[in-house]
Amino acid sequence: MASTFFVTQIILALILTVVVLLQKSSSIGLGAYSGSNESLFGAKGPMGFLSVLTLGLAGLFIANTLALGYFYTKENNKSVADMIPQNNKIIPATQPTEKTPITPEIPKTPESK
Repeated sequence: MASTFFVTQIILALILTVVVLLQKSSSIGLGAYSGSNESLFGAKGPMGFLSVLTLGLAGLFIANTLALGYFYTKENNKSVADMIPQNNKIIPATQPTEKTPITPEIPKTPESK
C-alpha cells in the first residue's frame, strides 16, 4: 500500500512542478487565491485555471504525503534501534538473551607456581 502512495507522490511532484513552471511569472502570488477577480476561464484566460489546478494539486500532494507517512509507518514498524550489535552478531533487541558471567583470566606469573 505504501508503495502505491510513494509512486503517486512522485507523479504528483512531477505534475505539480510542470504546472508551476507553466504559470505566468508576474502573478500576485498567494493573493491570487484570496478573492481575486480571476475566474476559471474568464477574462484572463487559462491562467486562472492554472492557479486553481496548482492549488488542487498542492492539496492532493499534502494529503498524499500524510497518507504515505501513515501507511509507511504502519507497514514498517521496526526501528534501527531494534537491532543492536552483541558479540559481533546483530540480534534483535526484542529477543531475550542469556547473560553468562565473564570471569577474566588471571595470567600466571612465575612466582605463583
